[in-house]
This record gives sequence, C-alpha cells and structure tokens, in this order.
Amino acid sequence: MNIVANSPLTRKLSAFVALSEVERAVLERLHQRRRSFVAGRDMVHQGQSAQAAYILSAGWVCSYKVQADGTRQIVDFQVPGDFLGLRSVLLRTSDHSFEPIVDIEAAEVTAGDLLAAFAQSPRLATAILWAASRDEAMVVEHLVGIGRRDADARMAHFLLELGSRLALVGMGRKEGFDCPLTQYHLADTLGLSAVHVNRVLRQLRERGLVTFRDGHVTFHDYCGLVELAEFDPAYLDQTGPLLK
Repeated sequence: MNIVANSPLTRKLSAFVALSEVERAVLERLHQRRRSFVAGRDMVHQGQSAQAAYILSAGWVCSYKVQADGTRQIVDFQVPGDFLGLRSVLLRTSDHSFEPIVDIEAAEVTAGDLLAAFAQSPRLATAILWAASRDEAMVVEHLVGIGRRDADARMAHFLLELGSRLALVGMGRKEGFDCPLTQYHLADTLGLSAVHVNRVLRQLRERGLVTFRDGHVTFHDYCGLVELAEFDPAYLDQTGPLLK
C-alpha cells in the first residue's frame, strides 16, 4: 500500500476526505492493472464504447474533440491524480478522445471495479464524485474563458489553474511548474492561433508576470497574474478535507 499511500490520486482525494486504511486499500485495488502508453497515440477514441477508465499516475494527457473539418478543440488536460474517461465508462460511450502528450503510466479501471469500490466504501465514492464535480467546474471556467476573457486574461487564468492543480499533487509551487505543453496545445485549448499564443506569452513575459520557456512555467509576479486573470481558486475546492 506504500505506493498508493503517496500516489497523486491519494493526495488529490485527501483534499476532500481524510482517507482511512480501508479506503486506501480500496484505492490500492483500483491501481492493480498498471499500463504504459506512448505519447501521441490515442488511449481512447471519440465514439468508442466498452472501454475502461484510467487513473493517471505519471505524465500528461489531453482530452479533445475533432470536428468534421479536422480541427481540434482540446477540452482539458489531465495531470497525475486525474481520472481519464470516468464519465464515459459509466455512460458506456466516450464523447471525446484522450491522447498522451508524453509517455505515461496509468491504472486501468473497469466499470465493475468502480461499482465494487463504491459499494465497499461510500466515503471514497463521495470523494471520487467530488473529483468529477471539480473537473466539471474547470470545464465551466474554460467556457467562460473562451467566451468572455480577453487573450491575456485567458492565458493567465489557464496557467494559474494548472499551477494550482499541480500543487495539489505535489508537482507545482507558486514559483512555477514543469509543463510539457506546446504553443499548439495552448492554441487548441484557448481558442487562439499559435501565432496569437506566442504574442500573448511574450506580452505577459515583458510585463514581468510569467515566462513559459523550455518546458517550464515561471511565475515572476503571482499576485499580478491573479489580478490580471481575476483568478479565484474557490472552484478548485482545495482548502482542506470536508469529510474527516
């Protein structure tokens, strides 16, 4: 149980519930089928049925939808501790695709595994529902960003959110975080062109707020970036366990 005790998922769920030894043992069983996936090859395809969900242990993944004209909209990024395809495995058909951005490690979880875990540990089921609700809250913020925030605020908000998510699982600080995303990933996420993304990042750097270079995001003026983005992290609900 030592591996799961310090796993990203355990760290994340512990922000909602103080996990007991029994609940940690249930999480251990959910991590039994460990798999590796290479970057750039879809784990799950849009429209695929009867697939498993996954718990991401290491690496980054993007979830996306492809339009009829071939253009791609990235819905979100998954970082260690996140579930992949949790909604789709319960609804039986995936409404979007998952692509590893780098080589990743993940635990495969079937619908039967989830239902058995929920039956054995209602508190753990509540914690996973919290995680799914938090994911939905992030998607709402992304919609607001694309629809109502200007490009500078949109970028600032997105980077601050990523930093907060990574801090929860011990992979980020207020000084910054490692980030494998390209400007094309950011463009497909934020509804901007790659040229516009480059310009926005340059402007934020020149204003002394943040630098994104060589796979690392550095926050120079965290409070200034928060003010620009009007970033309120309450929707991430990371202030401490609700269930003791």
